[in-house]
Amino acid sequence: MPETAGRCISQLPFAAIYALCTTSAKNITAITNPGIEAVTETSRTYVLPVLPLKNAVVFPYVAMPISINRTASVAAVEEALSTKNKMLAVFAQQDPVIENPRIRDLHAVGSSAMVKLIARSESMVQIIIQAVERVEIAETEQTSPFLKVRVRTLPIITEQGIEVEALQREIMELTGRYFALGHPEVQLNFPQFVAPGEDFMQLLYPLAQLLSLDVKSAQILLEATTPTAAMRIIRSHLNHEIQILEVRQKIASDAQSELSKEQRHYILRQQMQAIQKELGEKGSAEEELADLRKKLEEAKLPENVHDEVKRELSRLSQIPSISPEYQVARAHLDLIFELPWHAATTDNLNLGNARNVLDEDHYGLKEVKERIIEQLAVMKLNPEARAPILCFAGPPGVGKTSLGQSIARALGRKFERFSLGGMHDEAELRGHRRTYIGAMPGRIIQAMRRSGVLNPLVMLDEIDKLGRDFHGDPSAALMEILDPAQNWAFRDNYLDLPFDLSKVFFITTANTLDTVPRPLLDRMEVIHLSGYSDEEKMEIAHHYLFPRQRREAGLTGEQFIVPDATLAAVIRRYTREAGVRELERMLGRLARKAAIRFAEGRTEPVTVQLDQLLDMLGPERFFVEKLRRDLPPGVATGLAWTEAGGDVLYVEAIDLPEGEKFTLTGHLGEVMKESAMAANSYVLSHGKELGIKKPEGTVHIHVPAGAIPKDGPSAGVTMAAALASLYSRLPVRGDTAMTGEITLSGLVLPVGGIKDKVLAARRASIHRVILPGENEKDLHDLPDYVRREMEFIFVERIEEVLKAAIPQLFTPEGERPGVASAGNP
Repeated sequence: MPETAGRCISQLPFAAIYALCTTSAKNITAITNPGIEAVTETSRTYVLPVLPLKNAVVFPYVAMPISINRTASVAAVEEALSTKNKMLAVFAQQDPVIENPRIRDLHAVGSSAMVKLIARSESMVQIIIQAVERVEIAETEQTSPFLKVRVRTLPIITEQGIEVEALQREIMELTGRYFALGHPEVQLNFPQFVAPGEDFMQLLYPLAQLLSLDVKSAQILLEATTPTAAMRIIRSHLNHEIQILEVRQKIASDAQSELSKEQRHYILRQQMQAIQKELGEKGSAEEELADLRKKLEEAKLPENVHDEVKRELSRLSQIPSISPEYQVARAHLDLIFELPWHAATTDNLNLGNARNVLDEDHYGLKEVKERIIEQLAVMKLNPEARAPILCFAGPPGVGKTSLGQSIARALGRKFERFSLGGMHDEAELRGHRRTYIGAMPGRIIQAMRRSGVLNPLVMLDEIDKLGRDFHGDPSAALMEILDPAQNWAFRDNYLDLPFDLSKVFFITTANTLDTVPRPLLDRMEVIHLSGYSDEEKMEIAHHYLFPRQRREAGLTGEQFIVPDATLAAVIRRYTREAGVRELERMLGRLARKAAIRFAEGRTEPVTVQLDQLLDMLGPERFFVEKLRRDLPPGVATGLAWTEAGGDVLYVEAIDLPEGEKFTLTGHLGEVMKESAMAANSYVLSHGKELGIKKPEGTVHIHVPAGAIPKDGPSAGVTMAAALASLYSRLPVRGDTAMTGEITLSGLVLPVGGIKDKVLAARRASIHRVILPGENEKDLHDLPDYVRREMEFIFVERIEEVLKAAIPQLFTPEGERPGVASAGNP
């Protein structure tokens, strides 16, 4: 074991250590020899053996025990004992790892010390030294078998004055606070002031030894040349230690206070139970248990659930009511008794009533209404039939959520709804395990508790916006919830009991099915809700939106009138959407404008005329793009489907004298880029048949608007038409829009969203549409008046597209009309 200095605070009783450490040098019998003079305030030198210390600094006026086992250090002690004055020079090592330090490995400043006591054993030598004064190494006298140096004394410069006295008093005050906080059991007779002529350093150095400074701080203190510098170091350390002790005392006090509060509550509860027992009253815990047992008898739970609840009640009776575990178990039992294990509503299976309710709430939606009537008919003939799981897919504002409410009203079922949008934690559906703090059941079980019946209609909105992260995948939980083969015994993590969801009528909604996992989609029957035509919006506004907004504004039918011409203008010029949400907002704004006039005292009816829309709704938001009626070469009109319904998009192409071979812009996705490349390859490969020449420069294709991401294969025919128009310098017909996927061999393949795309073209006053031949069957979804109004050209190959879109392309080249360059339309 290397030599180590004993720590006063950790090894001996405080009073004894303080008495030992503060033994003043003037109480030591001076040992004189020719090499040492009496202590004076002037510097002097003498030769002493060196005792290196690894982990401590020894201060003057301090006595300290030291354990030694290094050979060189033992030899140095023996050398000191062989002299008359028994003196050593004690220096701290700069690096405690070094086992055989040289002079350069020691700090330059240390203390001279007298060996007061020695105890030898087989493994080590233990000594107690009494430090005398500060010294520094002057020169090396010997390096083997132990270190011996000539040291020079470093007297402390005497200081006087107000600042010195102030520092002395502050240190004495801080010392009292430190020992009162950290060691209140020690009765320390530390002086409150220093008598004139006394050396304050005789108090400061022993105090520093008691504070157990680290080696670095202790060495800095030892090297301080003035009392002021030394006192500032001690003051800083005392302040730091006092702050730590105060914080520790506050923490201990707070903890004790909390403990005392809990103990007080426990005693009061015990006293209350004793009083209730004397009065013949039941205690609160017993009363709760009796109430729970009564609920268990009345609940008529399934047998396996009944047995589990019985065991839980038995365990609850063994848990103290003040325990947190008691509250967790009690909350779990409350949930079990609140769930509808058998209660159910009786379905209204009157088909005529269902038709009337659905027609009252929604206009159109023939396919959806027929599906609901079909289900009612099946339930009427087979009461045990499983409830369907439907998915309403369509753009925003077409009535998906409100349709679920109407179905619940038609069936006479309770309606519960919650949104899945942004949900990324599986526990939100399955619940948290009861071992977690703040655990609660999942959203499904909570919905069942709120409904109070076993067969509600539960609507799960925004299933296409489910999230997924390290917490789990909610769609995986939904696959169990929405699977009739599994959900008859659904286990919520919090409930931890099988619960029957097979009688629940689940309806989900989505704007797009692209983001719904395929296995989950396979468990649902998808019903597409397309956008509305202008005529359908007119009917919806008349029957539903306008009366509702008029009623919310506090107006009557006689007070507020919107003619059909004005309503049609609002639909065409202030909204352009698949649904009717924006239309309802516009009608609500008109109703509020009218309400202002009546609130100001007007009595005559308000009829909104066309010329008043500018003042009431502001400038028109949408225009029929007249500039696009005469398309320049290189521009073609396409149709696209988005989550918000159908939309018209234009593909623009120009040729450039130089640049990259093929440039595509407009925030296009990979599929759309590949469609453009396929279209370009096809047109160039059939240039001779089409009477066009390959351009010498490069081609740039752009699809506005550039900030909106676009992708999908349905723009293939539009890309081909735009490029053929560019290369031939012939314009595409401005009254024609098109959609369809293409192949390099020239085939035109079918695409989806035909109804929404045709309605988008009609909204933009385009009445001629080119469609893939296989999409002809999709026209039955369109109203009869739309089919009569529109002209449809069905094509199988790209040549047919170009013939319908650019009829001049198939005119002999010499007979074609001259047209400006597509690069400069």
